[in-house]
Amino acid sequence: MGQQQLLLIILGLILVAVALAVGISLFRSSAIDQKRNMMINDCIDLAAIAQQYYLKPISYGGGGQSFTNWEIPSSMKSTAVGSYKITNIKTNEIIIMATGTEVVTGSDSVKVQVTIPAPPEDYQIQIIN
Repeated sequence: MGQQQLLLIILGLILVAVALAVGISLFRSSAIDQKRNMMINDCIDLAAIAQQYYLKPISYGGGGQSFTNWEIPSSMKSTAVGSYKITNIKTNEIIIMATGTEVVTGSDSVKVQVTIPAPPEDYQIQIIN
């Protein structure tokens, strides 16, 4: 009878360990998805700001049909979710790369790229990692 009880205790411990591992894995993947979605929302906000700059005349502090001198607002360059930087800027297009604070695997972080073409009617968001 003692061996059966010992085996049941060991089996119970193994089941609890597996359940904990699955729970931690689900929590981690949920956290990664949540950070990615928050970064996408920030990229959408940055795209809207860049589009406003493009459409605003130079006399009002805009770009006058150009993205050339646009910069990411200092309050949005680095947030709790991630950091944002302009990787390519042209007169008629701007590309912003967002790198998240959440690490997916090894040293790979969550990454999202937004491309804003001119005329700024739409933008493309690409999930890199």
